[in-house]
Amino acid sequence: MIINSYDLRTSILNVSVRIKKICIATFIVLLNSTFLDLNSQVTNRILFIFDDSYSMYAPWNSNIKIEVAKKVMGEFLDSLKNLPNLELALRCYGHTTFFKPDRNCKDSKLEVPFAEAKTNSLKIKQRIQRLEPMGTTPIAYSLGESVNDFPPKNNCRNIVILITDGIEECGGNPCQVSIELQKKGIFLRPFVIGVGLDVKFADVFACMGKFYDVSNEANFKDVLKLVITEAISQTTVQVDLLDLLKKPTETDVDMTFYEAGTNKVKYNYLHTINHRGNPDTLVLDPDLKYDLTVHTIPPQEKKNITIMRGKHNIIPLDAPQGFLKLELDGSSNKYYPTTIIRKSGDMKTLNVQEFGKAEKYIVGKYDLEVLTLPRIYINDAEIKQSSTNFIKIPSSGSVLFNKQTNGYGSLYTDDGKTVTWVCNFNNTILNEIIYLQPGKYKVVFRPDYAKEAIKTVEKNFEVKSGMPLTVKL
Repeated sequence: MIINSYDLRTSILNVSVRIKKICIATFIVLLNSTFLDLNSQVTNRILFIFDDSYSMYAPWNSNIKIEVAKKVMGEFLDSLKNLPNLELALRCYGHTTFFKPDRNCKDSKLEVPFAEAKTNSLKIKQRIQRLEPMGTTPIAYSLGESVNDFPPKNNCRNIVILITDGIEECGGNPCQVSIELQKKGIFLRPFVIGVGLDVKFADVFACMGKFYDVSNEANFKDVLKLVITEAISQTTVQVDLLDLLKKPTETDVDMTFYEAGTNKVKYNYLHTINHRGNPDTLVLDPDLKYDLTVHTIPPQEKKNITIMRGKHNIIPLDAPQGFLKLELDGSSNKYYPTTIIRKSGDMKTLNVQEFGKAEKYIVGKYDLEVLTLPRIYINDAEIKQSSTNFIKIPSSGSVLFNKQTNGYGSLYTDDGKTVTWVCNFNNTILNEIIYLQPGKYKVVFRPDYAKEAIKTVEKNFEVKSGMPLTVKL
């Protein structure tokens, strides 16, 4: 069924019970042949699984998704036609049966069987141009059917690139299917490219294959360059964040790759340990040298990194870490101070940490300035590998200063020997609440209307942890 009216298509889409996140995966790259090892006789076979479900009629950027997909996919296929040792094929789903009144969960077909890129790039482009979105999204079924799409062939690498407009809609389990077919050697870990997905949808695709999120038309080129680099040239990288035993156990931290010697950001990744217990594989352009910053506290850096083309590169970086957790002892009166964290002997602020929250730091010693009244200073707090340093301070007490009139005054600690300034009053507030650490204090106050120093009021009081107190002036 083909719907000729754009207005009708939009109207039906608006009332459709199926609401998807905008997720189009189309590609464009002007791919240089140096991405391939020209001396290699290994044949790379790429099967595109293309989503042509009904939601591809949804508006996206400058047009509707299917029209953007046709345009950019066509340009991408043109860039592949002269690459050696490359075969292409196309499977589509959601393109033969209208999704109402019933979904056709077997609406998936191999439209263009494998052949050399120089002939199939045009055939696939022409077939995509004729597509009209109609049906549903049977991802698991399409992956399963792809077993028969790869005819027997020696010395080849089978690659799947899934172009999807949403998540599984037919009750299948794409992750399970993908894992089983990878174990059987049918294809390598698939690539899934989508746009505008929530985090929960990204997690769904991550278990199925390598997921890339495309946020707009403009970054299609960069995304596809990453995909092709990993799929064909296999120039891959893993960053080993080493603990004190030189084991790559540290993870869950942001990493930024800069073009060496510049401030030009090339890639941002959140480091992770994959399902096999190893640092996850990344793809970097092998034509550049890199400076790497790992955003631990404090950051760790490595300069002038060279990537070897066509190989799996390992970048080791010392990043042993432990935790610091700040806690309040006793009830808090809803007052939670923050703490400035610095390296021991260095006044540069590394972090401002909240109480009740554990933060990771590179192993070593740190100076803490707790922003209570008065300040609490803790020097040489030690962070040890994979352990937590718990630091407790007493909860502050709340003191209500009840002023009969506006005036000027200050608070001091008073231990009977030394009087030390803590803070000044706000002379525009009659009833001022200040949170103070437990201890003995002195308040000095003079009403605004009293122009004689002898009118100064002086009172001593004691603050207890978590307890309220009223001081009348």
